[in-house]
Amino acid sequence: MSKRIAMFSGLIAVVLILAACGAQPAGTAPQVKTPDAMKAKTPETMMEKTPDAMMTETPEAMMTDGTPQAMMEKTPGVMMENTPDAMMVKTPQAMMEKTPDTMMAETPDAMMPTPAWYSAGLTNASTGETFKIQNLKGKVVLVETMAMWCPTCLRQQKEVEALQEQLGQRDDFVSIGIDVDINENLADLKDYTAKNGFDWTYTVATPDVVREMGQLYGDQFLNPPSAPMLIIDRHGTAHPLPFGVKSAADLQKALEPFLKEGM
Repeated sequence: MSKRIAMFSGLIAVVLILAACGAQPAGTAPQVKTPDAMKAKTPETMMEKTPDAMMTETPEAMMTDGTPQAMMEKTPGVMMENTPDAMMVKTPQAMMEKTPDTMMAETPDAMMPTPAWYSAGLTNASTGETFKIQNLKGKVVLVETMAMWCPTCLRQQKEVEALQEQLGQRDDFVSIGIDVDINENLADLKDYTAKNGFDWTYTVATPDVVREMGQLYGDQFLNPPSAPMLIIDRHGTAHPLPFGVKSAADLQKALEPFLKEGM
């Protein structure tokens, strides 16, 4: 009797153990963690996040607008526009266009075109020698446009004579009377200067010189009774004086800054 009870108790224990093992819901396979199952996530499946897969997020994937390849669009070729070689466009080589010889093109003397009449051949009525205004550069030149028939011109020339006496002999000063009446001639002008005792240079302008002087300084410069005069400084720039007869003192005052000025 005791043996039967022991066997029955053992059977119940087995049933209870089996019942405990079968507590997992029906249709659900037991979740095993065996080597085969673990292989599903190693190393092949894990490769999705390793070298090959990760390459989609690394150099090749990164080769977009904000990465090396895109940056290459801005380096070095494009960036060269802002680098030393490209910047040389605005540095010493380009600056040489402003130094020192070429800068002369921007100085007052170079900026003032030389009038064509400066290079015209003019004849000294007294000596018959030919001269050009441009050959007087470095000297101060007082120019009067006149005509022999003009009494106002004669009055002005008397003041120039007084000026000559005040200044004395100067190698850096020249006075020239230019007859702008093209109907007058050198022979008559020579007699005119000798008669009045004017010992400075006189000449008769050519039609081209008359035309250009009118264009440059105004038609009134071709009207002798206006007593037109101008000063050409040492650099060749012309400075017209006020119209009307000017005294020797007024002329000297107008000339002083240019006579004091060096080259």
